[in-house]
Amino acid sequence: MLMNNPVLLENLRCIPDFPKKGINFRDVTTLFKSAECMKTILDEMYELYKDKGITKIVGIESRGFVMAAALAAKLGTGVVLARKPGKLPSTVIKESFSKEYGVDTIEMHLDSIQKDDVVLIHDDLLATGGTALATYKLVKYFKPKEIYMNFIIEIRDEGLHGRDLFKGLVDVTTIMTT
Repeated sequence: MLMNNPVLLENLRCIPDFPKKGINFRDVTTLFKSAECMKTILDEMYELYKDKGITKIVGIESRGFVMAAALAAKLGTGVVLARKPGKLPSTVIKESFSKEYGVDTIEMHLDSIQKDDVVLIHDDLLATGGTALATYKLVKYFKPKEIYMNFIIEIRDEGLHGRDLFKGLVDVTTIMTT
């Protein structure tokens, strides 16, 4: 596996001062629109998790849904959605968290995960780690056999240390770091 694949780096769009001044937004939609990038990301994720016994992939709203669904199809697993409030139609559990630019809440259906599941939590980006940690706490509530966590991009070059939140809790992998 090639970390920081040059094709992915070339296709990643960075937008300064979005959504607010001081944030250098990494736009993964430029990776999703490229068939070559999609295949590269999917192949790298597959190699990381093909032998882990994954039974459910939790995709975090909304960009995390894309590769969660693609990898689930390739691994033959189910997909669980971690969504913003009011988007899920059945009984939910929720967790609030702080982000780089505000406070938010994430929810999952109460019947999403079973104790015999091996769960991979996936999102597009790891920055401060707030969204991912809230999702981890929700998944942990279900007491699955094992939990893994994956991101397409981990931001380290701006003094962000989201990965530190998970030391000793869960194995975290990323496809790219900036």
